[in-house]
Amino acid sequence: MADLKNIELLAPAGDMEGIQTAVRFGADAVYCGGPFMQLRASKVGFSEESLWEAASHVHAFGKKIYITVNCFANNDEIPLLGDYVSRLYDIGIDAIIVSDIGAIAEIKEKCPDMEIHLSTQANCMNYRSAGVYYDMGVSRIVLARELSIEKIAELSAKAPRGLELEAFIHGAMCMSYSGRCLLSAYLAGRSGNRGECAQSCRWSYYLMEEKRPGEYFQVIEDEKGSGILSSKELCCVDILGELAAAGIVSFKIEGRMRTPYSIGTTVNAYRMAMDGTASSEEIHRELDTSSHRPWCTGFYLGDPESVAPDTTGYIRDWLFVGSAAEDSVDGRVRMLTRNPFKLGDTLEVVTPGLCGRPLTVSSIVSEEGEALERSASPMKLMTVNAPFGIRTGDLFRRRND
Repeated sequence: MADLKNIELLAPAGDMEGIQTAVRFGADAVYCGGPFMQLRASKVGFSEESLWEAASHVHAFGKKIYITVNCFANNDEIPLLGDYVSRLYDIGIDAIIVSDIGAIAEIKEKCPDMEIHLSTQANCMNYRSAGVYYDMGVSRIVLARELSIEKIAELSAKAPRGLELEAFIHGAMCMSYSGRCLLSAYLAGRSGNRGECAQSCRWSYYLMEEKRPGEYFQVIEDEKGSGILSSKELCCVDILGELAAAGIVSFKIEGRMRTPYSIGTTVNAYRMAMDGTASSEEIHRELDTSSHRPWCTGFYLGDPESVAPDTTGYIRDWLFVGSAAEDSVDGRVRMLTRNPFKLGDTLEVVTPGLCGRPLTVSSIVSEEGEALERSASPMKLMTVNAPFGIRTGDLFRRRND
C-alpha cells in the first residue's frame, strides 16, 4: 500500500461550524464557497467578511482553505472576476477552484499570483488536456469522476511534472457526466450550474405508454419509487493506497451542504484510515453512521456496474443528537442538542482520532437546573453525565430506532 502520510485530506464546509469541525477532526485543507460564482446554493456561501474569519481559523492550525469559483461564467460575470479574486487573495485564500476556461484566463491576467485548481466540472480526463490547463497556470487538476485508477496512473505519468492531481473519494455522485445535467433546469427551472439543483434524479418516476394515457407504471416496483436516475454514493476507503500509487496527492470529500456531524464523522474515519489507527471494520462502521445511500467505488475499479442506480434510498441508522459545548468537568458535560434522546439511551461520543465510545445516559439537566427524563427541543444547552473525558466539539449520536 502506498504511503498516505503526505496525501492531503480535503474536506467540505458550508459554514463556520463546518470549517471548525473539519479542521478539528483531521482535515489538512477545507474548501467552501464565497459570495460569487460558487456552485452551491447561496445558504452555503460565505460572505467576504466571514471568509476572513474562516481563513484565519484554518491558518491558525497550519491548514489550507480553497474557495470554489466554479460556475460556468456568463458574459457579465467575467469583468467582475479580477477584483473578486484579488480580494480573495488579500484575505489569504490558498487557492480557488475554477471550471470555466475563460474565467481561468481572466483570473490569471488580473490576479496572476492566485493559485488555481481546475474543478471536476471541467471533466479533465486526459494528459493532453491536463497539460493545456497547466500551461494556462492551473497548478492542480480535480479529475473527472469517470476515470479508472488505471487511466489516472497513465494521465499522471504523462502530465507535466509539478502538476498536482486531486480526486473525490467520498460522497454523493451526480448521475450525469461530470455533473453536467439539465434535468433540474428543465423540470424545476433551477440550474445545477447556479447551485440550485432540485435533485430531480432522486424523484420517483413512472412510465406511461403513448396509447394508454393516464396509466402509470412504476419503472422499479418499490414502495419508494424509481431510482433509475439516482447514483449510489462514493466510498473509497478501501482503495486509498491504489489511488495514491496512481498519482493522487489530494483526497477530496464531497458535501458542502452536509451537516457538521456528517463532516466530522467522515473526516475522522478517513483520517484514521490514512494514519492506520483503526481497523477496516471500525472505519466502515464509522462511515455507516452518517446518512448515506448504498456505497460504491465509482469508476475507479473500471466497473460501471459499481455505480448502478440506487433503488434503496437513504440509510439513516444513526441520529446526530448533539455536540459538546465545553470540556467535561467532574463527570458531567454541557451539550448543545440536535435530535432527541432520553434517560437510559446509549449514545456514542465521537472524538478526533477515536471511534465512537458508548455513553449510557443516566442524567439530563436543563440550563435552569431541572432534572429531565428526555432532552428538550433542538439547539438547547443541557448537561449530561460523562463517564470519560469529553472535549469541546465532540459529537453525540444514537441509534435511529
